[in-house]
Amino acid sequence: MTYFSAFLLRLVQGIAEFLPISSSGHLSIAQNLLKIDAVVPEFFDVLLHLGTLAAVFVAYWRDICAMVTELIRGVSDLAHGTTPRQVPPARRLILLIIVGTLPLFAILPVHKKVQALGNNMVFIGAALVATGFLLFACDLVRKGKKTERSATLADVLVVGAGQAIATMPGISRSGMTITAGCFVGFERRFAVRFSFLLSIPAVLGANILSLKDAIAAGIVWAEVPMYLVGVVTAAVVGYVCIRLLRMVAEKGRFGAFAYYCWAVGILTLVLQAVK
Repeated sequence: MTYFSAFLLRLVQGIAEFLPISSSGHLSIAQNLLKIDAVVPEFFDVLLHLGTLAAVFVAYWRDICAMVTELIRGVSDLAHGTTPRQVPPARRLILLIIVGTLPLFAILPVHKKVQALGNNMVFIGAALVATGFLLFACDLVRKGKKTERSATLADVLVVGAGQAIATMPGISRSGMTITAGCFVGFERRFAVRFSFLLSIPAVLGANILSLKDAIAAGIVWAEVPMYLVGVVTAAVVGYVCIRLLRMVAEKGRFGAFAYYCWAVGILTLVLQAVK
C-alpha cells in the first residue's frame, strides 16, 4: 500500500462513513473496481475506524462528557441506594444507546459471512440502490418531536435493528439509523445525534472483533506512519461530514443523497454487467 492509496481510501472512508452513502460499499468499489490495493492490512482497518470514532468524540464531546458524568453518578446512586426524582436526559440517553446496541449481537454468529459480501459488487450495487430508497422515504416522513426525554425502548430497538441490518456492505449505517429514527418519530436533529452516538459501541465492538485477526496477520511497523496519514485523513474529513449532515438534518433534506446512491448503485451494476 502506498501513501496515496492510504490517503485516498481513508478520504473515501471519512466522507462515506458519516454521510448516508455507505462507507463499506464505497471502499469495496474503490478497491474492486478502481483496483486500489486489493488487500488492506487488518491493523490499518482497525486504526482507520479509531480515526472515524475520534471524529464522533470531537463532534459530540458535550454529550459524551455528560453521559460519562451521569454514568459515574448512576453507579454512585446504585451504591447508596438512591434514585433521582427525575432521570437526567444524559443518563436516559445511556440506557437508550445500550438498548439500541443489543440487535447487533444477533449478527455476531454470521458477521464473517456478512463481511464477505463486500466482495460481491452486484450485491453492493443493489444495496446502494436500496439505501437510496430509504433516504428518499425519510424525506416523506412527517417530522417527529421525540428526543432522549421521550423516546421509548421500543423506538431505539427499531433503530438498533436498522444498525444491525446496515452491517451489510452497501447499506448505509447512518442512513439506515437516521431513517429508522425518523420513522419512529424522532426529531430530525436528535435522529442524527442518536445515530452517531449509537455508532460508538458499534465501532468499538467491531474493532475488538477485528483486533485479534489484525495481530495474527502481523503488523508492519515500517508502514505505521503511512497508516497514520490515512487515520488523520479519515478523522478530519469525518468531522467535516458530521457537521455537514447536521446542517442537512436541520433542513430535513436527504433526497440529494438518495439520488447519489441510486447513481452509484446503478453504475456499479452496469459495470459488473459489461465485465
